[in-house]
Amino acid sequence: MLDFEKLEVYKKAKDFNTTTFEFLKNNAAIDKTISNQYRRASFSIMLNIAEGSGRMTKPDKKNFYVIARGSVFECVAIIDYLKDAKHIEEDIYHERYQSAELLSKMLFMLIKTLEK
Repeated sequence: MLDFEKLEVYKKAKDFNTTTFEFLKNNAAIDKTISNQYRRASFSIMLNIAEGSGRMTKPDKKNFYVIARGSVFECVAIIDYLKDAKHIEEDIYHERYQSAELLSKMLFMLIKTLEK
């Protein structure tokens, strides 16, 4: 097992990504551009956590975790738009938002540990 696979934040990001892909598959009415951007941003969270864990220096690791956190924010902005455009139900929005918020907090703590 590789180091990133042991990280709880990676496991949560993987679940978030799976749920994102399922949501988009079941909501074909969402504009393709928005759908593709949401898919890429969600996938970027996982990939940057994995890539960051493989880096050798703290600043290098931190950079990838910061990028992953930025992708979390991007996902939140997208679901906020989807809520306003009535493409996502309120309960699904809150579920997605809470998952993203947890990822953001976990990444924030991971980033902070690399600043010491």
